[in-house]
Amino acid sequence: MSLKILIVPDKFKGTLTARAAAEAIATGWRKARAQDSVHLLPMSDGGDGFGEVISALVGAKVQTTRTVDAAHRPHRARWWWEPSTSTAIIESAGVIGLAMLPPGRFHPFELDTLGLAAVVRAASAKGARRCLIGIGGSATNDGGFGLARGLGWEFLDSADHSLESWTDLSRLVRIRRPRRCHWFDETLVAVDVGNPLLGPRGATRVYGPQKGIRLEDVESSEHCLRRLAQVVREDSGRDIARQPGAGAAGGLGFGLLAFLGARLEPGFDLFARYAALDRQLKDAALVLTGEGTMDDSTLMGKGVGQLAARCRRLKIPCLGLAGVIGAGAKVKRAFVHTYALTDLTTLQQAKARPVFWLEQLAEAAAKQCPQTGK
Repeated sequence: MSLKILIVPDKFKGTLTARAAAEAIATGWRKARAQDSVHLLPMSDGGDGFGEVISALVGAKVQTTRTVDAAHRPHRARWWWEPSTSTAIIESAGVIGLAMLPPGRFHPFELDTLGLAAVVRAASAKGARRCLIGIGGSATNDGGFGLARGLGWEFLDSADHSLESWTDLSRLVRIRRPRRCHWFDETLVAVDVGNPLLGPRGATRVYGPQKGIRLEDVESSEHCLRRLAQVVREDSGRDIARQPGAGAAGGLGFGLLAFLGARLEPGFDLFARYAALDRQLKDAALVLTGEGTMDDSTLMGKGVGQLAARCRRLKIPCLGLAGVIGAGAKVKRAFVHTYALTDLTTLQQAKARPVFWLEQLAEAAAKQCPQTGK
């Protein structure tokens, strides 16, 4: 019996893009089920690969702009342009991403979001009225300070001296607005987490350690961001630090709200809208999804977990394929069945030959899945 299969993976971080993962899964599935109708729909919830995925959905073309990475090293960044709707697409991970930096070489105190400003300016100069920005995967924890400075905002201490590093924000007294504050008619930001800027669930305490912030750095980092939030509140009359997603990407969500007038949206929701996901799901007999690691955090707003939940509501079987699957039972219960590369080989081998092993895994899933009638 022929089935309509919808393949909707996110990236397998560090090894495969969402597109490459989808193609590998499709190849493996067809080896066992050549009669099935297979449709590929690579996914992104705002992190690495956001630009490639969303640009493919809207037909945007790649552009490049000279800028700097999070460590202020020269970098030529990609972004995407769709002229009929005057829409620019920016992927922060491709400008100030953690994966762009040598592991352990830079401390987050040395990094900021300045490089994004040149891309924003380039998109505006091209004529963009609408800008979509995915902010997952950043190396930074500066609350958008660098981006704001690059767009002309000044951060001043009690002597009216301009602060040049986000770690000096503890001395912030006031903010001076630039002549130009309006860059786009609409700035829509795809966030992959719902954390606020500050506190136990804030940017520094939850995600800082992944970027290199040590335990002894936490209080000073939090103090800097708290002072930034306080002065922004005094300047604008808005308390945006508590908004869900303000803590995304080291507080870049907060910075885009404060300095670019952006609106935050869960990245999966943005993808689902542009992909017409509900319509595509209704035509599918079976959905395959996956990412590098599936664990309980997958169910905390990430795209793969959101997709599994949507499939359950629509009563569509959903299989989860991953490099590694966490020991907790919760993530396994979210899918009809889960399959891990580590069931077939070692993690080292899986990373060395990710396409080969993901094809093998998908073929095994096609042979074993009850929904195939096998």
